[in-house]
Amino acid sequence: MPKRPSEKGGDEKAGLRFAAGIFLAALVLAGCGYHVAGHAAHLPADWKTVAIPAFQNHTTHYRIEQRFTEAVIREFLARTKYRIVQDTASADAVLRGEVLSIETTPLLFNAATGEVTTMLVTVHAKVALQDNHTQQPVYENADMVFRQEYQISTDVNSFFEQQDPALERMSRDLASHIVSNVLENF
Repeated sequence: MPKRPSEKGGDEKAGLRFAAGIFLAALVLAGCGYHVAGHAAHLPADWKTVAIPAFQNHTTHYRIEQRFTEAVIREFLARTKYRIVQDTASADAVLRGEVLSIETTPLLFNAATGEVTTMLVTVHAKVALQDNHTQQPVYENADMVFRQEYQISTDVNSFFEQQDPALERMSRDLASHIVSNVLENF
């Protein structure tokens, strides 16, 4: 049965009201305060310099603190406007870190030989950012945990070649996580 012209106009008006309601709801939701992570810095605006002394190493891994410190410095330089200085007394803030532990765990085995083919490295670190003027902590995390997998082989020389890139990736991941947390104040 065909619709009469008056009924058709009513359906169009209802459709327009529905579309207008959806549009208004979208506008309300768009202004509800959500933001993309990584854009809001919660550090004092008057800071110009940050000192990042060498991390402390509480592990038996040789020079791991240097690798992590260098990665954090590179990440700060790449993602912030702060100048990194060596003198902690003259800096506006000081970021101190400690490598608490590094654990390696076999993750995957070769079914035929029973040899380990993939290791999991877990690093526990401690980080604190302190305002040098007020001596108050701005950011602290007493147990940051990072994990990275790497492949190994039965050849000893090849094992060390694979471990180093895995530690390099882990240091970049740790640095990225630290800087993100400091900037977002998580």
